[in-house]
Amino acid sequence: MTSARIGDVDIEYEVDGPDDGEPILLIMGMGAQLVAWPPDLVEALVAQGFRVIRYDNRDQGLSGYTETPRPKPVVLAAGLASRRWATADYTLVDLAEDAAGLLDHLGVGTAHVVGMSMGGMIAQELTLRRPERVRSLCSIMSNTGDPRNGRTSARLLRPFLRLMRAPAPTTREEAVQRGIESFRIIAGSEFDEDEMRVLAGLHLDRGGITTASRDRQLAAINASPDRTPRLREITVPTLVIHGLRDRLVLPSGGVATARAIPGSRLIMFPEMGHDLPKGRRLEIVEEITRNARRATD
Repeated sequence: MTSARIGDVDIEYEVDGPDDGEPILLIMGMGAQLVAWPPDLVEALVAQGFRVIRYDNRDQGLSGYTETPRPKPVVLAAGLASRRWATADYTLVDLAEDAAGLLDHLGVGTAHVVGMSMGGMIAQELTLRRPERVRSLCSIMSNTGDPRNGRTSARLLRPFLRLMRAPAPTTREEAVQRGIESFRIIAGSEFDEDEMRVLAGLHLDRGGITTASRDRQLAAINASPDRTPRLREITVPTLVIHGLRDRLVLPSGGVATARAIPGSRLIMFPEMGHDLPKGRRLEIVEEITRNARRATD
């Protein structure tokens, strides 16, 4: 792994696949690191001939962190209630510029772009701001920024509060178990505890997931405008993937995204929650590849 200085922030990244492969940029979601992309999915993309670029968003993993206090819960709550009251150290626009800067650093003129959750929002913003840099777009388990669609289910409130109020882990095993439970409550029906144990350990080894950095990313989402009207301007081949069991970003977010982007293709998996189920990963890679090929047809 290596790091690039993008503006005033260091961005940690990793590249897999042939140097002459078609570049594909994978953008991870809120509170997650580049290692959250399943290795078998990355390997399958490489097998399709892609040069796979992954990175940690600012305030996550081994990338640079914002040196400001954690947003106060009352501020986050106000931002969730109405964008008018949202404040943030940065927005999705800044995160999209981080992505564009990384492409510049790597000498990549254009790339296929795949984003998951908050990463889908960043991918949309990158496509809108820098359309000349994006060959194709894939938005996974994300939304358009319209608060009427893709909200978080009220059913997640109780398990989230339970985790937040639990005593802080005092051992590595307790921290790993906390990570497993965090993944479990948002996953679909194919949750794999052994796989999540490995992922939770990797997150810990790379700095863990701090409350302050997660909340700054949430504030960035809250403070960013609704993209729905602008999404109609997107002309690159677009694939939208969502899970019907997703409670963190309800399926209406994927439906709204597909409706907003002309000519986009929507795929919804019945067993998928806010995760990438192992049994669907090769199919997801095939669909991403098919969408990317539309850019060269």
